[in-house]
Parts: sequence; structure tokens; C-alpha cells
Amino acid sequence: MKTAIRAAAFATMAFVVPASAQNLTMAVGAPVTSLDPHFHQLSPNNAVAGMVFDRLINTDGQSRMVPGLAESWRAVAPDVWEFRLRRGVRFHNGQEFTAEDVAFTFQRVPNVPNSPSSFAGFVRPIRNVEIVDSHTLRLSTNGPYPLLPQDMTNVYILDRETHQNVTTEQFNSVQAAIGTGPYRVLSHRPGDRIEFERNDQYFGERPAFGRVNYRMITNDSARTAALLAGDVEFIDQVPTADLARLRGDQRVAMSEVTGLRVIYLSLDHMREDATPFVTDNDGRPIARNPLRDVRVRRALSMGIDRQAIVDRVMEGAATPTGQFFPPGIFSYVPDLPAPRFDAEGARRLLAEAGFPNGFRIQLNGPNDRYPNDGRIIQAIGQMWTRIGVRTTVEAQPWTTFVARAGRQEYSAFLIGWGSNPEGSHPLRNLIASFDRERGWGASNRGRYSNPELDRRLDEAMREIDDARRERMLIDAQRLALEDVAIIPLHIQTNVWAMRRHLRHDARADESTRAQDVRPAVQR
Repeated sequence: MKTAIRAAAFATMAFVVPASAQNLTMAVGAPVTSLDPHFHQLSPNNAVAGMVFDRLINTDGQSRMVPGLAESWRAVAPDVWEFRLRRGVRFHNGQEFTAEDVAFTFQRVPNVPNSPSSFAGFVRPIRNVEIVDSHTLRLSTNGPYPLLPQDMTNVYILDRETHQNVTTEQFNSVQAAIGTGPYRVLSHRPGDRIEFERNDQYFGERPAFGRVNYRMITNDSARTAALLAGDVEFIDQVPTADLARLRGDQRVAMSEVTGLRVIYLSLDHMREDATPFVTDNDGRPIARNPLRDVRVRRALSMGIDRQAIVDRVMEGAATPTGQFFPPGIFSYVPDLPAPRFDAEGARRLLAEAGFPNGFRIQLNGPNDRYPNDGRIIQAIGQMWTRIGVRTTVEAQPWTTFVARAGRQEYSAFLIGWGSNPEGSHPLRNLIASFDRERGWGASNRGRYSNPELDRRLDEAMREIDDARRERMLIDAQRLALEDVAIIPLHIQTNVWAMRRHLRHDARADESTRAQDVRPAVQR
């Protein structure tokens, strides 16, 4: 049993930064919406959580599993996993890390109020947590569950003593932003910046920089200008329009890798009757939702010239796709290429579905979250209009947009998803029928539902044999994508830029973290 020092956890902490400590100023293109690591499955939030907290199992730059707070893990039975925890780890406030903290975390994750995209699906399979000793625990699942280690790469561990009954607001105020990670939070100005100090007691590799100013500059031009002016030393989400200029600038170094983020369109599968942003050509609501017809969905997909978007909008910093993953990832579907642009075929499908003259639609999306997001929806709007679907476009700031998307207010919208390298991850979160109790469909904002897909996914997630499970996941993905559950557009290339005195270890998961940045020349 740990000694409680709860009062100390929430005391105002004065950190002394040595004058010799190196400082780093970074700028990211997407706002961090919460410091609560269990509140919202969102890449910017997860990146910051990865600086402050740790998981049982961490991931390397290629998203492969590596030991984190767990030194080792093994299946001791088809439905029981044993985790041996790292000893000598302490939270930022001095509390010792033990198995009790893991058990507490698993209880908290599904019970975070008002979570717009819950992490609950990663702990729902756990039927029982047995604390064998202070640094060993066994997790029993509902039947064989080979994906548990992969799921653990998504859950950040909190301290039972410190975080009992804390709120998301207390994390955001920094009061409860206490983890075991390589950095501790000094201050947080929501939507503007977060300041960090290095945790010199961190159990892992020591970060290079003692103090980090983590700024949020969502305007692309302003972010590049800040780098070139020397106001910041490092930026992510390099604007594609600036790639050639930055690559030719001797003051700048680049870091890039093919990512795991698919940019896609989500459609309203929920409403059988009129959907809010679809009308006939005279502006009158259509009694039945056209997006429920697979022929309409296929027409919309065929009406998009993905290669043109990659070439002209993304400046080559993406790969057209018809699925979730790039080649080489577990459960990549080898015979599912990006849909071919076919305007005539799209018009024929619309006519077959009863819309020979098309209809009107509004396409929504963010204008400050993904590279060129506002320009992408403008391009798609023009393409759809050419096939007879007269399209207007509305782009909004991310925080406004994602809240509305989460309330199913849109008919069609652009969004992205950064996956774990395993097919069940996007299927479970984006495509599976929404089930709050089970934790499935947490980011299924279009509310697609297919009982046959759910059945296949459930079977695949219980299959112990990796080769057989991969085949099952490939079949499940093919079913979802042939039914046009979503419309994949492209896989992003992750690109960072920095002043020449820095180097960066690029990550396929696109996380922008201070611990991945180091001086270019080690002294």
C-alpha cells in the first residue's frame, strides 16, 4: 500500500530550472484540446500525453511495441495476460508507481464524463484485474484476446492516490497533470501553449532539453514564418506549399515518413429520412436520405480524383488510398487500390439510385487540423458538382467542427484517423456499430452499422493465430470498404521542419514530442 501524499499532488509546484539547461521552442499545427489523457482520442492530445504520462507498452517510431511501464508481458492462458511492471518508477509528485495504479486507471478510463471519443474500447475486454504483487498483475479477458498488448499502447497510466475523483478540468488547469513521463507540465494556456520541464528522474532515455515551450500555431503561414524568423525552432504539419522552399533553405532541416493517418469522408448513415445538409436541386429536403444507398456512396467515391488532390493540393505529400493503411502494415488489403476516378460511372450510379439529375449537398470539414483540409473539401466540392451533386463547402475551426461532428450534425464531412498498425483499430473505432458499453464505434461519427461486419470483427479479435487473424481482418475491411462505410482519400506523409542545429526522429504515428528532438551535433 502506498503512502498517500494527496495534498502534495495539488500543491503549487515551484520548479527550479538550471541556468545551463537547454531550451526548445516548438510549434504544432493542431490545438491540444485536453491534458486529461483519457478524455479524447485525438492525436495532438495523445502526443502531449506521451510527454507527461507513460503506458504499460510504448511504441517506437514505426509504431512497434516496446516496453514502457511494463518490462515484459506474456499470455499465461488463452484468456489471461501477465504484466511484470518496472520497479523504481515514481510519478512527478514522488508517488511510487505500482500495480494498484494500473488497476485504478482501467476503472477510470470508461467513466470519464462527456468524453467525445472514449478510450473505453481498449479496456472493455478486461474481465478481471488480479494484483499478484506490487509489480505484477494478471488481466483476464472475455475469452481469448490476442490484441490486449496492442490495446495497452493506447492507455496512459495515472496514480491512484493522486487522481482519485479528479476531473478533466483539473488536468487542464495543470493541477492534476502528473504522470511518470519524461516531462512535467509547468503551465498551460489552452489553445496557445504548454510549458514543460524535464523530469530528471525519468526511467527511460533522458530528453535533451530541460525546458520546452510547446506552442500551438494553427495558421500554416504563421507557423512557417515563425520557423524562418527564429521565433520557434521546430514545427510539425509543414504546409505543403512551403515544402520546396524549406527543402532549399540551408538554415532548415527536414524530417519525414509515410504516416498511419488516413484522411477520409464520413457520411450520415444514421438518418433514414431527410439528412440535414442534402436537398433536391430546388433546395427542398429529400424525404429519404440518399447517403443510405450504397450506389450513391460509390458514386461520391468514384467522383473524387484522389491523384489530382495528392498532386495539386497535397504537393505530393500523401498517397491516394482506398483503405486504412499503406503497404507493409499488418492486415493491409493487397488487392484494394484507390478507387479510380470515373465521372461517367458516378453519374450512371446516381441515375440507378433515382437521382439522374443529382442533388445538392453541403460538405463540412475543419480548416486548421490537417494539411490543406479546407482546400481538400473545396476540391472535392468542385469534383462532386461536375458529376451532378451540386456541392457547397463549409470549413470551420477544429474545435467547433469536431464537437458538431460528434453530435452527428453533418451529412458529409472530412476528418482523419491515425491508426495503430493493425486492422482492428480503425474497424473497432470508426466502422463498428456504436456501442458505448462495449466501447466500439467511439469515433464512428457517421453511425455506420453493419451486424455482419461486427460479427466478423468480433471473431477476428478473438483469433490467437496471427496469420488467420490477418486474413479475417482483411476480409472485414474489404466488407466495410466495398459497402463504402467511409470514403478514404489519402494517407498523409508526416513532415517536420527544424532549424539546422536540431535533428528529429520521425514517427509514423505523427506524434510531435519534445523527447524525439535532439541537437544535431552531440557535445
